[in-house]
Amino acid sequence: MLHPSSSQQFSLLAPAKINLFLHITGRREDGYHLLQSLMIFVDVGDRLTFSPYEGFFLDIVGPFATDLVFEPAQNLIYRAAQLLAAEYRQPLQGRIVLEKNLPVASGVGGGSSDAAMALRGLQRLWGLPEEPDRLQRLARQLGADVPACLVQRPVWAEGIGEEMTWLQGLPDFHLVLVNPLQATPTPEVFTRYTSRFSAPLQYSGRRKSLVEWVADLGRYRNDLTDAALEVTPVIKDVLAALGGTSGCQLARLSGSGATCFGLYENAVTAAAAVNKMRAGAPQWWVAPARIL
Repeated sequence: MLHPSSSQQFSLLAPAKINLFLHITGRREDGYHLLQSLMIFVDVGDRLTFSPYEGFFLDIVGPFATDLVFEPAQNLIYRAAQLLAAEYRQPLQGRIVLEKNLPVASGVGGGSSDAAMALRGLQRLWGLPEEPDRLQRLARQLGADVPACLVQRPVWAEGIGEEMTWLQGLPDFHLVLVNPLQATPTPEVFTRYTSRFSAPLQYSGRRKSLVEWVADLGRYRNDLTDAALEVTPVIKDVLAALGGTSGCQLARLSGSGATCFGLYENAVTAAAAVNKMRAGAPQWWVAPARIL
């Protein structure tokens, strides 16, 4: 058996994905909803540690490890490993330790980001060539958000998430993430979504200041909010609490929920909001975050 060597061990951050807005613009014949969204990645997330191992071993630790039921057929990390091994005709080997720091089913793409970093980490562990297009093709087989999570750059996403325009020069967003620690499964939220479809937006590509982005985002929405509130009513309390913090320029639900975010101009106002939220609702998960 090959034992992990400290010199061969490395870790990768699987960052949280935040949907600054999310519009549902239609529905395909196969049932998938069409969307438009501005997604960013932040410096808060899960962490995957890779090391050599004769077989394949996945261990899950961290504050939310017990919330994750490991079923190999459904686990995205395991599926990513299988896909990569089959693609390169590589023996399925290695040890991955997933430090689960993000709440489960929380609307911040934790599972997708974990899968993306599993692809990238195993590619490095196995000494495979760096072939971004090939890795992207595998990522698309794992889920609509996985390709964006592989790149970890701000992206304007359309279609079912597969049409991506990478954004340059976004301002330095400071955020506070809050989750009431109530799982909000995406399929259930979409099942409850009955609102009218939003008219498609046209992305201009123009660089904007933080003030301009906040003004634009204020006119946009998260179309899944009402459906998510039906599944997890406490989201309304989270949004109200965030909106009541000093300096909060926007409070919104991310993705299908239940994680909400507040946007702040600087780290000082964001830190003050974190303190207020933790004091007012110690049972909630609260984290400061900054755009990558």
